[in-house]
Amino acid sequence: MTRKNADPRTPAPAERQAPRARRRHRLPVALAAALAAVAATTGAAGAAPAPQGERAELREVMFVGNNWDGTADVIESSGSFGKLGRINVVPDKQERLDEIYANPVKLLFFLGIRNGPGEGHDQFVDDMYSTPDGKSMVVSRPSFADVVSIDVTTGKLNWRFPVSGFRSDHMAVSPDGKRVAVSASTSNTVHVLDIETGEEAGSFKTGDKPHENVFTDGGKHLWNMSIGDVQTNSDAPWLDWTKGDRKITVVDAETFEEVEVIDMRERLDAFGRKDLSDAVRPVAFTPDESKLYFQVSFYNGFLEYDVAEDRITRDKTLPKNPDTDEDRTTWVNDSRHHGMSMSPQGDKLCVAGTMDDYATVVDRETLEEGPLVTASKPYWATVSGDGKSCVISESGSDQVTAIDFGTGEKTVSVPVGDHPQRVRIAHVPDGWTSPPAR
Repeated sequence: MTRKNADPRTPAPAERQAPRARRRHRLPVALAAALAAVAATTGAAGAAPAPQGERAELREVMFVGNNWDGTADVIESSGSFGKLGRINVVPDKQERLDEIYANPVKLLFFLGIRNGPGEGHDQFVDDMYSTPDGKSMVVSRPSFADVVSIDVTTGKLNWRFPVSGFRSDHMAVSPDGKRVAVSASTSNTVHVLDIETGEEAGSFKTGDKPHENVFTDGGKHLWNMSIGDVQTNSDAPWLDWTKGDRKITVVDAETFEEVEVIDMRERLDAFGRKDLSDAVRPVAFTPDESKLYFQVSFYNGFLEYDVAEDRITRDKTLPKNPDTDEDRTTWVNDSRHHGMSMSPQGDKLCVAGTMDDYATVVDRETLEEGPLVTASKPYWATVSGDGKSCVISESGSDQVTAIDFGTGEKTVSVPVGDHPQRVRIAHVPDGWTSPPAR
């Protein structure tokens, strides 16, 4: 049985990986009101909550991670989404490069990232969040295999945490803002760090190539989605099994003990979609966390999963762009569509159709899509600070674009740096300006 609860003993990492019979366990569904307050929906979450006494001194913004630049643009969180400044997230770049070039193994992986997921570029920023006091930005840097905290006023490093293995990836911040989880791609590990000090609170093992992380149940549980090896050319549907051990791992966010493992291969087969990959990519929970919407590799669409019933209930195939090359080996990192967010009310989904060069707002009740908004390789979708817009990153045209949840129409585009990917709600000190160039 692959959906299972943890052994009451404390297992060693090797034991947790080994398949064995365990009694069935289902996660409780959290109350909608409590979870809406902490923005558990994946695309909407982004900023660690500000301490009550300091909120008046903070400004809500959006961080836009420019992956190939090694910068993060700071823009307004709603309205015109105007640019406010820029932060260099690799102020220690030469020091890190010196270390890498002095170590043949690190150099091998560094160049592998450049020529693999980096599409010929170094990956200097994947994900980022602000600390609760708004004084720092915490950033995962894939090519440097680390997570760093950067003072948003001075641009200096506060701390650095090298992840296990050779690449860092997606992160998630706990609802109380105290911890940040980061996927270490090559070691099949998620590290959970104190957001203020960078000290490791704990870690847990995952499937192959951990990717997305989401805190649920008010921070009680942490979900990780592993996507397997997306760098091989064994992309034909009948070779999907060669991509590795892909699964959702759910752990207790305090003890880091495994609560359950969800194998979407079994659920997809039972639903009649044996043709789809089981590599779960971006996800979005409903505000009450009763439903999970998720994308999978190679699919121009998404699926709906009932958490309590432990089954896939609906799927939605979205339009194909006739100009998209149907050679799956040309799709970036096995993506077809990559990026989802949900409106705060839970009635609309925003979907980034990455390789099909559009984004669209989908009615969650009917699953009918709205207008197809032309976009150049949109790679992420989140929710604006006022909750009225879906904000996508257009990695192909170096801009972010806002789409009105109500009309499904584009409202504004703002130029940013080279290859924007993750976009997160954040906070900076009121009156903030860009730190000095470093």
